[in-house]
Amino acid sequence: MNDSAQTAFYDGNDYKLDDSIGYLMRQIVATISLITDERMAEHGLTDAQWKPLLMIQQGQCKTAAELSRMACSDAGAVTRMLDRVEAKGLVQRTRSSEDRRVINIGLTEEGSRTAAMVPHVLADVLNSVLTGFSEAEARQLKGMLQRVLANARQLRDGDAASQG
Repeated sequence: MNDSAQTAFYDGNDYKLDDSIGYLMRQIVATISLITDERMAEHGLTDAQWKPLLMIQQGQCKTAAELSRMACSDAGAVTRMLDRVEAKGLVQRTRSSEDRRVINIGLTEEGSRTAAMVPHVLADVLNSVLTGFSEAEARQLKGMLQRVLANARQLRDGDAASQG
């Protein structure tokens, strides 16, 4: 075990919220989300609409059920969101010929054009918030965040296992 794995970075006797990495990450996510929402609104998309378009475009989900799982949303909410993007002509739903319970989802031509714009908006926002960082610093930050996420998932999975 290396020294950093044993280091206590926080002390409950002198804990300050604005020094917490959790608080800082939440503030970053909230601010980036607000900026992203404003930029996507310029293209007529809400947060609940551009994310599924991107997931479909990148092949992460092909059915409404997969979208529901990936978006951590209930089936009713996903159905309502799909109703809205289908009404905009961005998505089409078709019943599976193999299993009638399965609803396949895909992008229309207009949906493909719209979804193709989404990564460019996201890249622009993220590049803007990384202003002043060198390429090495941005890579290092990403690597550190990936380590924090891996540690958090390990802690979560360990806690879940000990409770189960």
